[in-house]
Amino acid sequence: MSTIREAFTKGKAFIPFITAGYPDLETTKAVVAAAQANGADLIEIGIPFSDPTAEGPVIQTANVRALEGGVTTDLVFEMVDQLRKEEGITVPMVFMTYANVVYSYHEGGEGELDGSDGSDRGRYGFCRRCAEVGIDGLILPDIPFEEKDPFRDACRQNGLDLISLIAPTSEDRILKIAGEADGFLYIVSSLGVTGVRSEITTDIAAITAKIRSVTDTPCAVGFGISKPEQARAMADQSDGAIVGSAIIRILDQYGKDAAPYVGDYVRSMKDALRS
Repeated sequence: MSTIREAFTKGKAFIPFITAGYPDLETTKAVVAAAQANGADLIEIGIPFSDPTAEGPVIQTANVRALEGGVTTDLVFEMVDQLRKEEGITVPMVFMTYANVVYSYHEGGEGELDGSDGSDRGRYGFCRRCAEVGIDGLILPDIPFEEKDPFRDACRQNGLDLISLIAPTSEDRILKIAGEADGFLYIVSSLGVTGVRSEITTDIAAITAKIRSVTDTPCAVGFGISKPEQARAMADQSDGAIVGSAIIRILDQYGKDAAPYVGDYVRSMKDALRS
């Protein structure tokens, strides 16, 4: 069993999302530690990118500010390495980023494959570096299911799970996506981009039922969840809840002092999933 699947064996999972380097990498390290200490089962770390098409304005702004602060992919890798080796972080961690970040990565991968455009080298080098620092999986929201194989091959060769997304518009493709899933399935609760929503109207139970008909791979719901009662409602229909924008808003408010406040928030959300 992969470390990611194992994270769902202890009850409903709470998964916080954190943009690496916002407001700086030291704060990110403190926030990750606070999240683990307060019950996070798996942590999603966003690698900043200049065009994060799946993100709403809150996380887009965090990406821009992290990049303006000098955050690079290699610095994020170094941060994760420190979290594993120096900060005692043991929960599974996954990167959420975009294809261009992976394609353009050049530190590792020499000699893996001989793709003339460098894309093979980027994919394999990126995934190999993920494995070296202790990343357990990868989420690439801009890669369609039909184009995932080159990325999944690079992930599998390095012991990573490539996490698939299922959206309300996936419809007839749900069974196919679910049938080939690794790690866990990320159910997108609403159309559009990430961000806090007052109400989630998608029939998550119907999507979950389709998933269950072909696989026992766990599934968690993200996009729009911010309140404990929303997390509880989504987890009642799935195996867990993912929250991003609400956490970034805490970072907006408290900046470098945000870690204990994020910890309190994570604890309140995890408690809701336990109730």
